[in-house]
Amino acid sequence: MMARQAMGGPGRRTARELPSADDVAEWFNGRLPAQWFSSFDLTADREEIVVIGRLTHVTESNAEAEGKVAKFRSDTRDERIGIALDAESRYHRKVSWGIAVGDETYLFTHVAAPVMTRLRQPERHVLDTLVDAGVAGSRSEALAWCVRRTGEHIHEWLDELRQAMSEVEELRKRGPGN
Repeated sequence: MMARQAMGGPGRRTARELPSADDVAEWFNGRLPAQWFSSFDLTADREEIVVIGRLTHVTESNAEAEGKVAKFRSDTRDERIGIALDAESRYHRKVSWGIAVGDETYLFTHVAAPVMTRLRQPERHVLDTLVDAGVAGSRSEALAWCVRRTGEHIHEWLDELRQAMSEVEELRKRGPGN
């Protein structure tokens, strides 16, 4: 009898099978060269770790900012790849990079993870309306647009939900049999 694959298909890990990313910000803080960024923001999910660094010398000119970003990207490429490989080995997630200059963020790489979902006709109708109106080019883009808008409008509630989930996980770790 064959063992059943974890949900998500072959090669995919569930959240419980992934190594914890609780210390990912501290790990990057210790691993990134101090001269690269004045600060950085980091987000992690099941597929990806995104590192957005703020360049030390903020500029007012878009052309100058784009030039600094391009220079940083090429000058640090080999070292960023090495850091990403180390992080991917440790956390089992892809690493994506970006730079923030002023109010602009420039992503070098990012993961566009496919998400399978089954939608009934009313939900498909919403997506088709967004496509027909030119808001999105496809159902996939329309769904991504809906998710982004939802996230923007319920950010505080999602943060509270994530905190509550974190507290439940801590209780599980301390529970009977552990």
